Amino acid sequence: VQLQASGGGLVQTGGSLRLSCAASGSIFSINAIDWYRQARGKQRELVAAITSGGSTNYADSVKGRFTISRDNAKNTAYLQMNSLKPEDTAVYYCHALIKRLTMSPVNSYWGQGTQVTVSS
Repeated sequence: VQLQASGGGLVQTGGSLRLSCAASGSIFSINAIDWYRQARGKQRELVAAITSGGSTNYADSVKGRFTISRDNAKNTAYLQMNSLKPEDTAVYYCHALIKRLTMSPVNSYWGQGTQVTVSS
């Protein structure tokens, strides 16, 4: 199983970006999908999460600006980021809890990260 994150880039303050996280390989089911970010010199932090049922959770710093969603048919999750601020600059990682087969345990997978840079 692989997670491929994409959609990062350079944007001005107030701009928008949409990140994608596509899961591929042998997948029976995907439970929660999360987006984390790690700014230079800081610890990785949870940005947003979505369960298999569609319940969402956000860090206080992004509430009202970011929206996480998922397309179960495509095994893909998205992070729509609006009203971006310089403090949103970080490498963004997707993470998912995935069952590969019916009787398999749930395992944790990480994407490779995508850089988001917000200029002031």
